[in-house]
Amino acid sequence: MAAGPLCIPWAGVGLLFVLLSLSCPAEGGKLLVIPQDFSHWLNVRPLVEALRHRGHDIVVVVSETNILVGPSNDYTLKTYSVPYTREQLESNISSMSQPVFSEKTLLEKIQVRNKEAAFWSEMLVSNCRYFLADHKLIQYLRKSQFDVLLIDAVSSCGQIVAEYLSTPSVSYMRAIPCGYHYETVRCPNPISYIPRFFTAYTDHMTFFQRITNLMTSWYISWLCHTIYSRYEDLASQFLQKEMTTQDLLSRTSVWLLGYDFVFEFPQPVMPNMVLIGGITCAERKPLSEEFQKLVDDSGEHGIVVFSLGSMVSEIPMKKAMAIAEALGTVPQTVLWRYTGQAPPNLAANTKLIKWLPQNDLLAHPKARAFITHAGSHGIYEGICNAVPMVLLPLFGDQMDNAKRIESRGAGVTLNVLQMTAQDLSNALKTVINDPSYKENISRLSALHLDRPIHPLDLAVHWVEFVMRHKGAPHLRPAAHDLNWIQYHSLDVIAFLLAVVSVTLFIVIKCCCFCGRKCCGQKRRPQKSKTH
Repeated sequence: MAAGPLCIPWAGVGLLFVLLSLSCPAEGGKLLVIPQDFSHWLNVRPLVEALRHRGHDIVVVVSETNILVGPSNDYTLKTYSVPYTREQLESNISSMSQPVFSEKTLLEKIQVRNKEAAFWSEMLVSNCRYFLADHKLIQYLRKSQFDVLLIDAVSSCGQIVAEYLSTPSVSYMRAIPCGYHYETVRCPNPISYIPRFFTAYTDHMTFFQRITNLMTSWYISWLCHTIYSRYEDLASQFLQKEMTTQDLLSRTSVWLLGYDFVFEFPQPVMPNMVLIGGITCAERKPLSEEFQKLVDDSGEHGIVVFSLGSMVSEIPMKKAMAIAEALGTVPQTVLWRYTGQAPPNLAANTKLIKWLPQNDLLAHPKARAFITHAGSHGIYEGICNAVPMVLLPLFGDQMDNAKRIESRGAGVTLNVLQMTAQDLSNALKTVINDPSYKENISRLSALHLDRPIHPLDLAVHWVEFVMRHKGAPHLRPAAHDLNWIQYHSLDVIAFLLAVVSVTLFIVIKCCCFCGRKCCGQKRRPQKSKTH
């Protein structure tokens, strides 16, 4: 008699259990997703789609003014009003990206970084305030009785909602720049060998680099405290109890971290930190007729894929012309995702395209190189498909991402402000013609793909795990119940020092007392004889 597929709960051991647990749909649950826009949504969307295909009922909540999150058959979209239009949002983003292409001093760079942080912080906090003030939406969420929340930890708003609904949460993110996720899960995060964001260091730092790493750690900790402390006020007002950022984030059941140790430098992780780098990597789909023709026409030289991400729509004409000049020096066909004004010196081998199927093009055998802004989304697509890269980091964590690829010998990093057409041309020819770059990226790709379960399936499993077990309290370390002094054993050290000090004091006093007694007896004067 034919039997249906057997579903076995996750046991954490053996590929057999993993495959069996993923081979059949779980009982459909209710999932609330509170994502962020832009590349954050691109990274989490495959997970939402996969969960929907496994029979879960999904609601996505986002502001009505966003760029990428739209209606879909995979989920129910709920929106809340915000006091700005899409045109204003796009204008602000455009104005924020323009300074990327201008030379700046160190002080100016810090000012720009603070301005960027202030802009995004204000927008996210403002969105959260309007979200929590939408009583009709909040009541709908409360009545829906969700089994789990999937939230983007770049904003603490999702965790406020999870606390309000008394529902377990799963956080998805690349990383919080100041390392709050390490702090809140009580994970060691040594400054000595873990480079901080914005330093573009490797895990092998010189003495002076470690000094800079320490100072950067202080700076970004202060910056993040300034940003995230604003959520504490919102949380305290909305939940009617005092809540700190650490209180909120420490409630997270599982952290889905968008990296793996093929790309990231080795560092400690806790049991509830799951590495799912490469979640967006998918099997190559057939190209459309338009793109297939472009690839076929490239001949034996193949293609170069060029994209600076969704947040950069235009480049200053002078820089665009320098890039166009460089692209014209290679025999490959260059597919450049670009929506700005076409540079007048655009070569015949360069095709400007407003949108391109990036993963499918990189997965094609004719892909020779990938020019990227070093966003984590594109980086992993380059790794999965073993395409060497020319990295043009612009802002955020992109400098650090570029350093990680360059340190593995899988790409060449250029300063987009200082590079000339010759620099870009040389870099492109190097990664295409020097076989070591292809060999190194192929090795990284083989390491990344050599795993018992795809990152997307792993992410699906852990979301369903939290759903089935109403959280994951068994993965929560006892360190959460210790204060700072207890966590670092300062009270134990102080006690032992006190014991040692008292013991030494008593021993010294005893020795001194005995010494005085012995010496006193020897020096006692003898009575004189009378004559």
